[in-house]
Amino acid sequence: MHVDEAIRSRKSVRRFLPTPVPAAVISHILEVAGRAPSGNNVQPWQVYVLAGEARDRLCQDILKAARADADRHQPEYAYYPTSWFEPYVDRRRRCGLGLYATLGIARDDKLAREEQMLRNYTFFDAPVGMLVTLDRRLNTGSFMDVGMFIQSVMVAARAEGLHTCAQAAFAWFHGIARQHLPMSDNEMLLCGIALGHEDPQAPENAFITERVPLDEFVSFHGFGAPR
Repeated sequence: MHVDEAIRSRKSVRRFLPTPVPAAVISHILEVAGRAPSGNNVQPWQVYVLAGEARDRLCQDILKAARADADRHQPEYAYYPTSWFEPYVDRRRRCGLGLYATLGIARDDKLAREEQMLRNYTFFDAPVGMLVTLDRRLNTGSFMDVGMFIQSVMVAARAEGLHTCAQAAFAWFHGIARQHLPMSDNEMLLCGIALGHEDPQAPENAFITERVPLDEFVSFHGFGAPR
């Protein structure tokens, strides 16, 4: 698969088939992704890969906590702004409304929306779940490094015919993750990544988020008159 196709076909898959993914394939994806750049080559990422009973136990405990008292669990970093503003609030709204509309969930159906959100914590049924951490003693630049690594994981997965979904939702439940995984006190849980084979029959997987045109986020300087 050409890299352009891998990047363009990458999407957030929210329902996976139960088809197992061999450990050797996952190792290859992560080895390739490990070539992602990082400042001074510090390679600040750590990855915990879960499948089978280990994955199931983690998912069960997080789901239980999310249903019982979700507000008690908070992430160790701020992912979203405290106050939204344009153009980002409109992009966020269109993404959420588009997904729920694809699923046939009405805007006022709070229960159905909540149940869909909770599916994050089963890795959307993917057979493989990853948790990505960062050493909290590092600084803001390392967040960019890990972001490039995560993108590399998702693109490398596409090259293997697999799909993914990056999930910041797991950051809220770092305390529970620590009960299941040998995470040190210096590690900050950034996100999860669901990985597996897309369920092509699932309506939510037909939802493709739009992208703004090039002229809305790029300006060229020093290239002379356009042709």
